[in-house]
Amino acid sequence: MPVVVDSLPLSDRGLHYGDGLFETMAVQEGRVRLLDLHLARLARGAARLAIPLADADGLAAALARAAADMGDGVLKLILTRGSGGRGYLPPDVPTFSLIIQRYPPVAVEGQEGVTVRLCDLRLARQPLLAGLKHLNRLEQVLARAEWRDPAIAEGLMFDSEGLLIEGVASNVFLVREGQLLTPLLDQCGVAGVMRAHVIQRAAGLGMVVQETRLVLNDLLAADEVFLTNSLHGIRPVISLLGRCTWAVGPVTRALQARLWGGS
Repeated sequence: MPVVVDSLPLSDRGLHYGDGLFETMAVQEGRVRLLDLHLARLARGAARLAIPLADADGLAAALARAAADMGDGVLKLILTRGSGGRGYLPPDVPTFSLIIQRYPPVAVEGQEGVTVRLCDLRLARQPLLAGLKHLNRLEQVLARAEWRDPAIAEGLMFDSEGLLIEGVASNVFLVREGQLLTPLLDQCGVAGVMRAHVIQRAAGLGMVVQETRLVLNDLLAADEVFLTNSLHGIRPVISLLGRCTWAVGPVTRALQARLWGGS
């Protein structure tokens, strides 16, 4: 397992190229919530980037130790390929860097509904990186800089072909005529851990989530809209700034009520 460090050398490829991955995890009562899903996504990303991550049990134990004395809070894990000299070519034998940071708990707000806007920035397509939580988040940085109004909880992002993909820091679900839909993330976007958890919970309720290509008109025609995020859970969308409003519907409420409980 990569050694946990508290600083990075100036030559680290995570700093130079965004060559790495990260996970942001909610800690509740000293335990990492959805740890298995976070580790599974990290492993998928490491495999895609050819960063060997052999000791999953050791990593899980390190995260458990970091969370144990926190009570409630947030853990952020950053994995980079380490140092490798100047140039894009990865080293033959990487010296990985792993950082685990502790943060205070995030106030969970918006459970009764939030307002969103449409972002001007369009996500670039890159299938090889689609779904990954890689370190290059410049598109999200630029998109989040588009507004400062605290009444707007999130911005919705489309790709260069006009397809709805995600929120700046969340995934999006639509309900239309009783059918639960979420954008297909095979070209770009982040496959969120809470997104995966909600798809699992929906299956437990007898709902099938269709991952499909969605456009703005699909959003405007939806009966219900909600956002998912590993820190906030499910947040219903009640208003798209300047365009339309939605009620918090029965599908959203059912999933909220059973997010952590039984079927």
